Amino acid sequence: MIICNGKIVPMEGEIIENGFISWENGKITGIGSMENLPAGECVDVHGGWVLPGLVDAHTHLGLFEDSLGFEGEDGNEDTDPVTPQLRVIDGINPMERSFEEARNAGVTCCIVSPGSSNPIAGQIAAIKTVGRRIDDMIVKAPCAMKFALGENPKSCYNDKDETPATRMATAALIRETLYKAKEYAGQKQRAEDPADAPEYDAKMEALLPVLAGTCQAHFHAHRTDDIFTALRIAKEFSLKPVILHGTEAHLVADILAEEQVPICSGPTLTDRSKPELHHLTEQSPALLTQAGIQTAIITDHPETPLKHYMRCAVAAVQAGMQPMDALRAITIVPAQIVGLDDRVGSLRVGKDADLFITDGDPFDYRTKVTAVFIDGKQIV
Repeated sequence: MIICNGKIVPMEGEIIENGFISWENGKITGIGSMENLPAGECVDVHGGWVLPGLVDAHTHLGLFEDSLGFEGEDGNEDTDPVTPQLRVIDGINPMERSFEEARNAGVTCCIVSPGSSNPIAGQIAAIKTVGRRIDDMIVKAPCAMKFALGENPKSCYNDKDETPATRMATAALIRETLYKAKEYAGQKQRAEDPADAPEYDAKMEALLPVLAGTCQAHFHAHRTDDIFTALRIAKEFSLKPVILHGTEAHLVADILAEEQVPICSGPTLTDRSKPELHHLTEQSPALLTQAGIQTAIITDHPETPLKHYMRCAVAAVQAGMQPMDALRAITIVPAQIVGLDDRVGSLRVGKDADLFITDGDPFDYRTKVTAVFIDGKQIV
């Protein structure tokens, strides 16, 4: 497959004003100017923009189903505040119609996370947005462990008259569980005879890759104090932290820049539905990026539906973010944050042929998506 006469926006490297991109067996094989167009039949896009498929670093796609109540809510197992053994792939419904809406908007890869009712909520997965069986859609699973601080776990368990009802208890539960997992790992390592190994514990097993640093720790945190609690815990246990939401991160951007912690910023196209969203502003992605912080823009779907992902970037540009920074924040930056940039997030030889084509500038409200390809197959 060869696409020609397009404005190629690779995200890594310079924009090619009039160029081509080719792929075979789902992988990009060539990209360049029309002067270097390879032999073969090509599809002329007549100056349309060719961009990498959008990548959202934090969603609940397929977990909170459209138009359903309890029957379609599978994101929060709020019967136990510590559930690291849960796998998000067991709750995703790939047939839910938000997948189609996401694809139609150029979203080709999503990181799907359990909800934030539990201090430790479960294993996060990266998936493509096309398929009928989740097993065939997985890019990486697990790719992170979900932790949550602040109002969500507090309010969930306070309503049940159970712990944690305070921020102190939330942090203490996380610490206690991580310490137990550390001890569990040591017992396994020290056991020379299998009979001496500790009894299998699904919760502890799920946390071993997190403690080993091979699985990231994604912390739901809005307020500055919760962000710093996440970083404090991460340092104590040598975790690889990523801050989800970071609604007040722009207020301490200078400190976070020194910490070199990635921020998945958003959603901003929503209301201030609870006290910890008091400082919500569309300026956050711009302010964080300007401070030198690795910043991705997120929808937190369905909080902001994925079909509006590009509008999130538009809002960031209107609030002061540079257009190319905004495009990177919904493509290559989220891919880099989650460690998937060897496959998705940019147009580069060897990477997955995930891309979409528009009939004009993607920041123009009149622009339409004309085609979407995932793994080289045309989906839209």
